[in-house]
Amino acid sequence: MSNKKDLIVRAAKKEDMGAVAALIKELALYEKAPEEAILSAEDLVRDGFNRRPSFRCLVAEEEGKILGMACYYERYSTWKGKTLFLEDLVVQESARRKGAGKALFETLRTLAKEGGYKRLEWQVLDWNEPAIAFYKKIEGCGLDETWINCRIEFS
Repeated sequence: MSNKKDLIVRAAKKEDMGAVAALIKELALYEKAPEEAILSAEDLVRDGFNRRPSFRCLVAEEEGKILGMACYYERYSTWKGKTLFLEDLVVQESARRKGAGKALFETLRTLAKEGGYKRLEWQVLDWNEPAIAFYKKIEGCGLDETWINCRIEFS
C-alpha cells in the first residue's frame, strides 16, 4: 500500500483490532467522550471480518507497531453514486506529525479513486483545530457547511 521509510500502511487484520480499539479509545478521550466508545476488539473482529463486513480498516505501522488507523465504509449517494465514508482517522499522540496520518489518508484516497468511488467523505468536529488544519492541507475541509448532521441511537 504505502511505504515511507519504515512506515507501512496496509489493510488491517483481525489480530490488529486490539490496537485499533485502543486508538478508538484514545480518540474518544481526545474528543471528550470516553464513555461513548463502547466497542471491544472482539466487537470489531465480529463486525469487520465476516461475510458482509460493516467497515474496513487501514493501519499505519512502523517496526511492527501500529501507530494509526483509518476506519471507513461504503455509502451510496443517489446523486453521485458510490462513496467511501471515513469514520475515523487517528494516530497515536506520540506519533503525530511524522506522516502516518497523511499516509493513511492518501492510501484511502487512492483506494477510493481506483475503486471507482465518486466521493470520499468524512466529518470533523468544529473545535478540532489540528484536524481541520490537517484536512485543509489536503484540500478537503469545509467544502459543504450547509448540512446538519442527524442521528438516532439505539442501545
